[in-house]
Parts: sequence; structure tokens; C-alpha cells
Amino acid sequence: MRIMKRMAAEVLGVGESRVYIDPSRLDDAAAAITKEDVRRLVEEGVIRARPVRGTSRARARIIILKKRKGLRAGEGSRKGSKRYLERDAWIARTRALRRLIRYLRDRKTIDNKTYRRLYVMIKGGVFRSRAHLKSYIKEQGLIRRV
Repeated sequence: MRIMKRMAAEVLGVGESRVYIDPSRLDDAAAAITKEDVRRLVEEGVIRARPVRGTSRARARIIILKKRKGLRAGEGSRKGSKRYLERDAWIARTRALRRLIRYLRDRKTIDNKTYRRLYVMIKGGVFRSRAHLKSYIKEQGLIRRV
């Protein structure tokens, strides 16, 4: 049968694993000796080529559905240029504001008590920018000396 399957693969132009022989007509297939016999069996439908096995899209479809829900969007899944994420923006803003109040404290423009109060407010996300913090300090009259 192995030789017959090899001949059928050559006739059909496919690999041996794709050759299908009808189990009910195995004795007819076993009797085939020449390639001509095999061609006749192919015409009769005793021997035929199985369809090509493709890549399953089932897992891909599941992933697409999850992405529509907004999942699978962690840092490891991102491609392209870096986005300026909210967290990064918050870190940059907070550092800038803390630098400013440290500078004001070191120059004795604000006292330690005011520094601590502003520090906690910055941590709480009260200020949008350095300009906002400066305007707040002026409004509240927190500057010791101008």
C-alpha cells in the first residue's frame, strides 16, 4: 500500500499525507500496479487528494474580539512611536512643580510650612502647570518677600 500511495501522490501532484483512499475499495486499490491503474482509480473516485490544511483563524478571531473590548493593549503590545501617556505627563508635571517649590524654598521666597502645604497639593494633582502654581502662590499671598 505504501508504494501505491507514493504513486498516487505523484499522479495527483500532492504529498503522500494528502492521498486519500476509499476504505470500502481498498482491495481495488491494492490490485493497482501501474500508474495507469492509479489514474483509473482517481477517475473513479477511489483515490483522491485531501484538501490543503490551512492555518486556523479561531485564535486570531478571539484576539480581535478582545482587542475590540480594549484588552491586550499593555505596554508589551504597543508598536510605533511612544505615546505621551497620562502617567508620564503626570510624572513630568509633578517633577517640574516640585523643582519650582524647592527652588522657592531654597531662596527663602516661601517658608517650610508653605513648602510642605504646596508639596501635598502638588501630590494631590491640584495644579495643571507651573504657571498655575505661580498664580496660586501670588493669589494666596504666600510669597514672603518679592
